[in-house]
Amino acid sequence: MEISNDKLIKEISAILFAVADPVSKDKLIELTEAPEEDVLKAVASLKSLLSQYTGLMVITLEDKYQMVTRDEYFDIIKKALEQKKNTPLSQAALETLAVIAYNQPVSRAFIEQVRGVDSSSSVSNLLSKGLIEEAGRLNLPGKPISFRTSDSFLRAFGLESLADLPSVESMQAEINPENLSEMEFVTEEEYGE
Repeated sequence: MEISNDKLIKEISAILFAVADPVSKDKLIELTEAPEEDVLKAVASLKSLLSQYTGLMVITLEDKYQMVTRDEYFDIIKKALEQKKNTPLSQAALETLAVIAYNQPVSRAFIEQVRGVDSSSSVSNLLSKGLIEEAGRLNLPGKPISFRTSDSFLRAFGLESLADLPSVESMQAEINPENLSEMEFVTEEEYGE
């Protein structure tokens, strides 16, 4: 089915706006009945148009696209919605998120084995914030639920895909023994969930 670029841009923008969640390239092709090349050109044109004339933008999350507001308008949007400040992630939640991001899909038992402590509340907190999601059941005794990071995780950390995560080797290189004396460590009491 042949479709004009102008109409295709409008259709894709309407889909992305209405759905609000990330929409895969394949789903856009299916919905618009346009060839992949035309859909990719229309998304690129839409990105350009939005950046010139609106407070919106289209972001890429692996093979998906999502229409979002521009970061520079966060304060005004927050004021308009009278949003309460989100509580930051605890150190325990950040550790749990790192274990999941670098090893996904993982079970709660794996997370707890790596961290050495119960991680139930961290997992629940990350699930409620939408940073992780259930990834099905593992083929292990008891068929435990596995977890993986979500599209919201990618968006929150400014990543297009998991391949954009810094490598473990690069992080280890930053932590050299000479810098340890400058690092701040917390006591067990301060560390709690």
